[in-house]
Amino acid sequence: MIEILYSDSYIVAVNKPAGLLVHRTRIAEEENDFLLQKVRDQIQKHIYPIHRLDRPTSGIVLFALSSEVANRFSNMFQTNEICKEYRAIVRGWFPDNVDLDHPVKNEKGNQKDARTVFKNISSFELQVPSGRYETTRFSYISCFPKSGRWHQLRQHLAHLRHYIINDRVHGDGKCNRFFSDYFQEKNMFLHASELKFTHPYVEVPIEIKASLPHYWDSLLSSSSE
Repeated sequence: MIEILYSDSYIVAVNKPAGLLVHRTRIAEEENDFLLQKVRDQIQKHIYPIHRLDRPTSGIVLFALSSEVANRFSNMFQTNEICKEYRAIVRGWFPDNVDLDHPVKNEKGNQKDARTVFKNISSFELQVPSGRYETTRFSYISCFPKSGRWHQLRQHLAHLRHYIINDRVHGDGKCNRFFSDYFQEKNMFLHASELKFTHPYVEVPIEIKASLPHYWDSLLSSSSE
């Protein structure tokens, strides 16, 4: 069962597991397992995608119950009327605050303007050697994308050299191998944790939160400030 976080007569918000596609794409035509299909079958209603998360990213995904509502909410995402917060675990000790305005590449390889605000929640180290270092350092951070580009957070954190743990496309291979071996976990540590917006139809503030996946527990519980 997919966890339903919020629903009304217009939308349904769910907590997407890592590794699940939101809907069918050309790059994964052989796949038959999709979030859209699972939610549709679960609630017994036709639904329309509003936005998407990358396959390895977990967290909040919104669906609409009509094409009109889907278009309305899609426009709200494009005009930043929906405040998005993500959580990530990244390599190294992250600064307290970073406001990064730096172009990223889209799926066709073209440069696009992009801005993300980052805040460090906690930095910690594992008492385990990593390369030439006696310990292994990581940070648990919040990410607030102010634009909606392809792999924006993943590209921005790679630019800062604070790679997301287990990001197989933009991350650090050595760090990923260490982490996968030590914790026996291969899922990526990026999670869409919160959405805030004023509902365009019922005109009330909406705040939707999605709890972290259980596989985050082993790292966060083993950390020391």
